[in-house]
Amino acid sequence: MARYDFYFTRLMYESGDWDVDQRMPSNILHSLVQYTTLRVDPVERIVALSDPVMLEAPFCYLAGHKLVQFTEAEAANFRQYVANGGFVFVDDCNHDIDGLFAQSFERQMAQLFGDDELKKIPNNHLLYRSFFEFDGPPTTSVELNGWGDDLVHDYLKAIVVRDRIAVLYSNKDYGCEWDYDFRNKRWYAVDNTRFAVNIIMYALGG
Repeated sequence: MARYDFYFTRLMYESGDWDVDQRMPSNILHSLVQYTTLRVDPVERIVALSDPVMLEAPFCYLAGHKLVQFTEAEAANFRQYVANGGFVFVDDCNHDIDGLFAQSFERQMAQLFGDDELKKIPNNHLLYRSFFEFDGPPTTSVELNGWGDDLVHDYLKAIVVRDRIAVLYSNKDYGCEWDYDFRNKRWYAVDNTRFAVNIIMYALGG
């Protein structure tokens, strides 16, 4: 870590399809280099949630379409990482609040942290101005694509620990939205990865 201010850690978990949106991390890392002065490790790190190495990560990403049901070791590390002040960004690839990922992930969080700990955050939260200015979570192009629940989710949810977001949870499928070769970013009128920069800068204390 000494050579870098940030590295991207994707969490593997046994129950579901964790290896989604594989171009997304390099696209986000490119944005961090483009917009910030962070020293960024250009290589995505893939770590098992059950591996204590994940406890050292400055940021973790967890996503998928399928069942989220942590093993005992996975649950223990997730709980410890959050208690230690870590930050996990969780993205529902189904963009479906009634889908398998959403239902099972929310149930898993209730088991780990209590029934009411995962809550909607206000759209004027610091997260939305930690680098770029937003008036809430940006809409993704996939939310109304006929899959999932076909709704625009105008909120994000979070588990807050000591007044800071520890688990940020999206039903907006940002991973799919940002899953393209970074060299194609030039074709966008507005770079849609800017919100990812906000998430990471917030995770780092911004």
